[in-house]
Formats: sequence, structure tokens, C-alpha cells
Amino acid sequence: MTVTFDNLRAGDTIIGPSFAVSRESIRLFCDASLDYNPLHLDDAYMKGNFGKTSFGGIIMHGMNNFGLITRMLTDWAMPSGAIHRRLETRWVKPVKPGDTIRPSGIIKTKQVTSKSRWVLIDVIVQNQRDEPVATGEAMVEFPVLAKAG
Repeated sequence: MTVTFDNLRAGDTIIGPSFAVSRESIRLFCDASLDYNPLHLDDAYMKGNFGKTSFGGIIMHGMNNFGLITRMLTDWAMPSGAIHRRLETRWVKPVKPGDTIRPSGIIKTKQVTSKSRWVLIDVIVQNQRDEPVATGEAMVEFPVLAKAG
């Protein structure tokens, strides 16, 4: 069923696809983003502590969470002609090879302006233990329908 602005309600959910994180997927993201930080590639480097944080091994790029949320929102919004306009996220837990993560969203509010119609969405990415690894907020703009006349 195609989502429409009019049939959305606060509390409605959006579920994105699961993503299995592997060393290969992390390496591919390094290549795509040109970010070869040793946090993502070097196990020996990651045995150390970073301030008060110890990751205990390589971690996935936080921006990979951002990409998964964006994919979820675009897949959900595009059939209605809506456009994903804004996304703010916070990374709250590292993601490691072997984790499976999944984005989701909950409709927070709808707003109509003179020029557009907006949906505000709380977004979250959780791992296989249902622990949040990223949280944030997104805005999607739905097209204004032309009035018959």
C-alpha cells in the first residue's frame, strides 16, 4: 500500500531492511566513502583505548547507519512522490562485524504549511539484541496536491 500524507497518523511505524555487518561490508564502505580510518580496518590499532572508550575491535562507519535510514525513508516516501529532506542522527553504540542492524521510524507529527506538507519522524537503528546503535529525527516533505477547479 502506498503511503499518503492524509492516511498517516502519529505513532505509525516505518520498518527498513536488515543489514548484516561484516568485515567485507565495512571495507566496501571504506572504499565508497574514501574513509580508511584504522577504526574500521586495523584490529591491532583497535586493541587500544580511546580516552575512556575501548571498542575491542574494528567498528562499522557511523555513516553506514545514516545510509540505512536514508534508504528506509526513500523507499517509504518515493512511491507517494514525497522527498526525504532532513536527517539528524546520533551514534549511541558501536556496530561490529557479526552484528545485524535494522532501521525503523515512528511518525511523530504532521504539519501543513502554505507551500508544503511535512512529516517529522523519530528514527532509530537497532542491533540484533534490540539495542539502539543510532537515534535521530528526520523530515519528509509530501507534495501539495493541486486543487480541482
